Amino acid sequence: MSGPDALGAEALRTRVLEALTAARARTALLTECVDDGELTAQHSPLMSPLVWDLAHIGNQEEQWLWRAVGGREALRPEIDPLYDAFEHPRSERPSLPLLPPDEARAYAAGVRDRVLDVLAGARMEGLPLLTDGFAFGMVAQHEQQHDETMLITHQLRKGPAALHAPPPPEHPSVPLPAEVLVPGGPFTMGTSDEPWALDNERPAHTRSVAAFHIDTVPVTNGAYLAFMADGGYTDRRWWRPEGWEQVRAHALVAPLFWRQEGGRWLRRRFGVTEPVPEDEPVLHVSWYEADAYARWAGRRLPTEAEWEKAARYDPVTGRSRRYPWGDADPGPDHANLGQRHLRPARAGGYPAGASPLGVRQLIGDVWEWTASDFLPYPGFRAFPYKEYSEVFFGPAHKVLRGGSFAVDAVACRGTFRNWDHPVRRQIFSGFRTARSAELD
Repeated sequence: MSGPDALGAEALRTRVLEALTAARARTALLTECVDDGELTAQHSPLMSPLVWDLAHIGNQEEQWLWRAVGGREALRPEIDPLYDAFEHPRSERPSLPLLPPDEARAYAAGVRDRVLDVLAGARMEGLPLLTDGFAFGMVAQHEQQHDETMLITHQLRKGPAALHAPPPPEHPSVPLPAEVLVPGGPFTMGTSDEPWALDNERPAHTRSVAAFHIDTVPVTNGAYLAFMADGGYTDRRWWRPEGWEQVRAHALVAPLFWRQEGGRWLRRRFGVTEPVPEDEPVLHVSWYEADAYARWAGRRLPTEAEWEKAARYDPVTGRSRRYPWGDADPGPDHANLGQRHLRPARAGGYPAGASPLGVRQLIGDVWEWTASDFLPYPGFRAFPYKEYSEVFFGPAHKVLRGGSFAVDAVACRGTFRNWDHPVRRQIFSGFRTARSAELD
């Protein structure tokens, strides 16, 4: 395994430092490209002001690495309640006495300077928080997750583009089968030995699924346009009752950020309006929209277990890989990750990232809705705090898998689980469909 547990203490410190530094560089990019007015504004009631995320990142780092790991006195205990995500819903955060931008930057930078001293002397063993540098990896993932959240805020903000990136690489276009058969039987789901895996990914356990077919690539804009053209948003047959209520209440006719003009569909993407590219995976659809499309297509969403088997199972060895392509950490040829391109790649891209069975783009590009509720695995234990996962378990949240172009590799694995309410559309979500092999 190429994870941190295979490295010596000094190499592990280097890896931690690289992960923390990369996250902070991305935070700076997302918060320095707009003025203070944009940082303090709430661009949508669904999101926090960017300046809240900035100070929250610093506060979480102070609590976990300076205080819990370093055993040091609190630097700013009085601001803990302001940046407690459970204390104040996002819609209320603009009314709080938040740190202004310059003070928030200085606070986060001051915490980081002190944390680097903690890192230099930390023993990466003994306590569970320290084993394999877990607490440091958790904090790096947390910052990258908030970077993705801030990128969503950038997508929601009005005005000209503030962020820029090159398009994804063009890979040779080759004919691909519409779907791939995944054999039935048991496989290992989850992990017990991935050093920085979070509690909801644990423990590894055996699951068995019946044979099924899964789309080779995520559902594209072109395929979704066919659903729309066939009256997908006006025929309640395809919709769950709660989804149909959303369609009616919000007059939904297309994915979020799409509009029709002059007989063609356009989308707004980070301040740029452009024609909807038919060969890209569809983006900004809710679970209800994904489910309705699947029903219209005579298919269904894959379960979470099916998705993970398609992504990790190697039929030759019978083992589950860390990633579809193997155990190596993601590289730029494997997947569209890390905000490198600000859009999904064309469907069928990244052939080096294909699974052993030939399924493409399971990691990166778009989060993929699954049919499953967010539930604990057998033997789940909350760590290091129940508010990370446990309080979200239940039917109110659906599982998304795979990661999007906005996800950093440190917060993306074959076992990584994301979750959200089925109405969410502002997230970088798409999907692929499946069908049971017994229907052949």
